[in-house]
Amino acid sequence: MRSADQYLSFTNSGFGKWVTGSLGLPQPVQLARRQAGKPDLRQPVLMGTGAGGRLTEPLAALFRSANLVSLYHSENDVWREAARRHEIMTARYTAETSGKVGALLFDATGIEDAIGLESLYRFFHETVRSVGTNGRIVVFGTTPEDAGSTEAAAIQRGLEGFTRSLGKELHRAIAVQLVYVRPGAEAAIESTTRFFLSSGAAYVSGQVVRIAKPVAKAVEYDPGKPQAGRTVLVTGASRGIGAAIADLFARDGAHVVALDIPPAAAELDAIAERLGGSALPLDITAPDAAEAILSDAKRRGGYDVVVHNAGITRDKTIAKMDAGRWDSVMDVNLFAPLRITEALLSGGGLRKNGRVVCVSSLSGIAGNMGQTNYALSKAGLIGAVQRLAPEAAKSGITINAVAPGFIETQMTAAIPFAIREAGRRMNAMSQGGLPIDVAEAIGWFASPGSGGVNGQTVRVCGQSLLGA
Repeated sequence: MRSADQYLSFTNSGFGKWVTGSLGLPQPVQLARRQAGKPDLRQPVLMGTGAGGRLTEPLAALFRSANLVSLYHSENDVWREAARRHEIMTARYTAETSGKVGALLFDATGIEDAIGLESLYRFFHETVRSVGTNGRIVVFGTTPEDAGSTEAAAIQRGLEGFTRSLGKELHRAIAVQLVYVRPGAEAAIESTTRFFLSSGAAYVSGQVVRIAKPVAKAVEYDPGKPQAGRTVLVTGASRGIGAAIADLFARDGAHVVALDIPPAAAELDAIAERLGGSALPLDITAPDAAEAILSDAKRRGGYDVVVHNAGITRDKTIAKMDAGRWDSVMDVNLFAPLRITEALLSGGGLRKNGRVVCVSSLSGIAGNMGQTNYALSKAGLIGAVQRLAPEAAKSGITINAVAPGFIETQMTAAIPFAIREAGRRMNAMSQGGLPIDVAEAIGWFASPGSGGVNGQTVRVCGQSLLGA
């Protein structure tokens, strides 16, 4: 679905840019999303490394496999040597001659004291103006609990404040992320790094992701078709975000099992036929729904990925909310996904190296007026992810959640104008996202290479001003 954001279109015209600039109004930049046949990963990538950084070798290996061109900051001799060993194209960065860059990467995993922290300041102070429109910035840190001292832990935790502030300073659709890497998990960074350098991360910014050792042995896969040969169940797949998720998995090579309520069977059949997948018309709140889904999974040899996308809203303030509105939201949004996940995990309906992804919401993080039921259900999914992740890991399975912010759908198109405009502008990108933005983040979580990402919730909200 294309954005119906007329203000965004206006500000990207010559006259509109002049008018909004003269009035001091927001000037959102059109987000560069994935397009077939066009380069996906931002480059050249300008590399910076603090003393003792642990990621030079795995990053160099990624650059080699992805054919990325790099530059290095004047203090980063360690990258120059790694580039030589891995036969990567690189050159020294100078503000005067290097021009615009596609991305900045900084390895802060080894920073332990104030002296080391100065390298972070110098790198960004000297290079941040060089990042082009729709650029990417990724800072790598060490999980604070694994730091060697109180000072080191404080600095590593401080990277969260640094990256989130940086994301709100830059504008021009530049996305900024922090990736914590646990000691011993260095080899597991490729999938996450690729995603955050890609067009798929267009509406993801200000996020913090933790990478640990993968829950299962890594498998070979093609980054261009990461879901090839896999079977993926998507609930609520007949329209909107669910349909975009189904499209993405089919694009990436999966056989999609599209599930939705029986009244949506015609739309569901059309989607399944178009994608070469299967339709599963089913009410997930039915007493036998979990067993029916488990039976379908076993018939297919197990699902590789399950995406809990189905959800409803029944908004009213709590004082005016009848029991029917409360119960229906809880049943669809929270209790049905819990029952289905439990049945699949306990019944062997998920293959090893499988993925479960829940679609939560920014409302579940920040709350929203008139949505006590919806916010509870979506916050509940985050709690379930955190609780289930260690147990799922024992079976070589990860479970994570995405929390969309304002996404341009039929539902948000019906919101009153003033509220809709506030939802669009109250983020660092100054615009709403599209269903594909949510789907791209789910695709990253579901990648065979994302086995080190477990129990996480990532917002797809353009770095909303609301919530953490």
